[in-house]
Amino acid sequence: MAKVAFIGLGVMGYPMAGHLVKNGHQVTVYNRTEAKAKAWVNEFGGEYQLTPKAAAKGQDIVFVCVGNDDDLREVTLSDTGALAGMTANSILVDHTTASADVAREIAAAAESLNIGFMDAPVSGGQAGAENGVLTVMVGGEQATFEAAKPIMDAYARCAERLGEVGAGQLTKMVNQICIAGVVQGLAEGLHFARSAGLDGEKVVEVISKGAAQSWQMENRYQTMWQGEYNLGFAVDWMRKDLGIALTEARRNGSHLPLTALVDQFYSEVQAIGGARWDTSSLLAKLEKNRG
Repeated sequence: MAKVAFIGLGVMGYPMAGHLVKNGHQVTVYNRTEAKAKAWVNEFGGEYQLTPKAAAKGQDIVFVCVGNDDDLREVTLSDTGALAGMTANSILVDHTTASADVAREIAAAAESLNIGFMDAPVSGGQAGAENGVLTVMVGGEQATFEAAKPIMDAYARCAERLGEVGAGQLTKMVNQICIAGVVQGLAEGLHFARSAGLDGEKVVEVISKGAAQSWQMENRYQTMWQGEYNLGFAVDWMRKDLGIALTEARRNGSHLPLTALVDQFYSEVQAIGGARWDTSSLLAKLEKNRG
């Protein structure tokens, strides 16, 4: 059993922290909205604290899962942040999808305190978090990874170290780049099927047995066909992630024309009121244009 803190109880962090309790760990949580922390304690036990610093005090490992770079700096580097409460030889694991720059910034601050750090963004969405089957992409020292992995296994189906600090965030960028293209292709395929008067569900039953198959097709085509877009990972969040990837691409000289185009398509989804729709809502934009 480890003594751990979990900072950030959003749609991902809330169930992830719960899995830690279910696997026998002693968990203290912090959330910006205190009511959410109280609800978590009522459901899972453990305890909550009013600042990240207080939650992190005396813990073996501190996990963080918040919204963006600025949120991450606030809960780790501020006077009331986690690093201010942690002790030497403990470990800070960041599950936020953020920039590689902020990962390196926090790693440097942690190293000065003799605290291990890993950037460890996750993939699998809300369902993956709730079912404890997330994929975790890790950047950090091998020894730090080996120490933290048995704890992360509480909510991870796969956790792999990809390199030094920053490699986890860069790998998550690759993940989001690939997803963007696949979702756009599926949206266009379903849009074409409807325009052609085909039965979309029967079409997908057939083509999903061949080379067109994808996770998005298997898990999202029915709700897309029915115009339901309330399955978790929001367009606002995807645009944040794609923005991070596009910024990094300008720096490293890679060319992402499709990613940039899909990012613009998502901006059009936002414009028609879909900011909180899930990422499969690219079809809604095409259907609206069809009239």
